Amino acid sequence: MKIETKAVEALFGENHILKGIDLNIEDHELVGIIGPNGSGKSTLLKCIYRVLKPSAGAVYLDGKALNAYPYKESAQRIAVVAQHNYYNFDFSVREVVLMGRAPHKRALERDTAEDVQIVAESLRTVGMDRFADRSFSTLSGGEQQRVILARALAQQTPCLILDEPTNHLDIKYQLQLMDLVRDLDRTVIAAVHDLNIAAMYCDRLYAMKDGRIVGQGRPNELLTAEFIQNIYEVEAQTMTDPSGNLHILFRPGI
Repeated sequence: MKIETKAVEALFGENHILKGIDLNIEDHELVGIIGPNGSGKSTLLKCIYRVLKPSAGAVYLDGKALNAYPYKESAQRIAVVAQHNYYNFDFSVREVVLMGRAPHKRALERDTAEDVQIVAESLRTVGMDRFADRSFSTLSGGEQQRVILARALAQQTPCLILDEPTNHLDIKYQLQLMDLVRDLDRTVIAAVHDLNIAAMYCDRLYAMKDGRIVGQGRPNELLTAEFIQNIYEVEAQTMTDPSGNLHILFRPGI
């Protein structure tokens, strides 16, 4: 699925969060959104997955304006792994993942054998199948994040949006999650905090600062020491390993 944003703006009172954002994301690309805290990454993603309505501009899915889709239909096209997931009730892991089937069901429709099978497969994919009967609230932050990814997989959408998905994961599960996401047969947009993760997994990057797009390109083209200094105000050194992978080394301040 192709996703575009055209001149998207977001204002909250006197705060101008997004200032004319243009994105063009091709079908089956894994695109990273990078930038310092407060640059507008999460706000932009919320406009794309319809939690927020842009103050101006528009979002397009395969050339059709997002606001022209019924909410249920857009939920059949975009699944989300957000930063924070809280529930007021004590749901089991299986029940949380079953929520991903909601956009495909009529009101009050019971779960089918197909739903149960899709949930089981999604949990196996993220390595959480043995936790299916556990209470979601008893899991660690990293385990909860993997369950939320399983819920998004169960939604079976052509697009997946990830809002800093590796924040609560240790290194092993960061790499496992991103390996999994990279191998998905769908369009992926991810706000990424770790530049080395972005360099390793993303096909292209958009860099944001102060609510604007300030750079875009392939990781090895965009992530130069000078660019990182301008965006993050830190000194860095870049190097390429024998396999052609870009690595970023940060220098401590003096």
